Amino acid sequence: MRTDSASATSAIFAANRAHGAVTFDVQRIEGVTRRRHLHESGSLRVRFPSPETEGLSAVFVNTAGGIAGGDRFDIEIAAGAGSRLAVTTAAAEKIYRAQGPAAQLNISLTAAAGAHLSWLPQETILFDQARLSRRIDIDMAQGASLLMAEAVVLGRAAMGEVMNKGFFADRWRVRRDGKLVFADTAWLEGAIAARLIEPAIADSGIAIATVLIAPGRDETLACVRALDDHFAGEVGVSAWNGFAVARLCAKDGAA
Repeated sequence: MRTDSASATSAIFAANRAHGAVTFDVQRIEGVTRRRHLHESGSLRVRFPSPETEGLSAVFVNTAGGIAGGDRFDIEIAAGAGSRLAVTTAAAEKIYRAQGPAAQLNISLTAAAGAHLSWLPQETILFDQARLSRRIDIDMAQGASLLMAEAVVLGRAAMGEVMNKGFFADRWRVRRDGKLVFADTAWLEGAIAARLIEPAIADSGIAIATVLIAPGRDETLACVRALDDHFAGEVGVSAWNGFAVARLCAKDGAA
């Protein structure tokens, strides 16, 4: 009886999970970037606010109002040769408490030769006992350029909230012409608040961000370092293999 009850509970849980997917591509047509194919399903939507002179902006909206354990969202975007696309979100994404499986967020970005793709969502906010597994896979052709900025806030300090426990796995993989050129994985699990206090991890910071710029060289580093007086938290920046990467850590999301 208990086995049947557990199976029924699991089935109900699975049936009430949010699933969303968006796939679209853009192409440069007569000097202007325009959307071609678009597929949306579930609670995930994308909107294109207004025509632009050359490039195109896309704004994601999660009509579920947030992400909870067991939810899954998949995004696939392809920028055609010579196109210019900037992607953002209508609001910060909130990851709520999960008692079962982790939420999954899978992002796949492709940039053809001469394309410029900017991935600039608002921050991701993790509540106490949230569980999130995120995968970001990027394929770039030679001559493509990329700007990515992802910020994560582990508890809303202004609301007195702390992410005491939970799980966050963040896996980034970038390939150039099919060859792996950048790999980065972050993993926080268990007593997260206690670990963030440690100087070698976050030194009591709860807001972290990664900015990836390609191509990125010494000139890129000089531009970032010139902004040093404006940073409210700790920032480190380096360049190698044609990429520039900045790491940021602060005491709260506003900083």
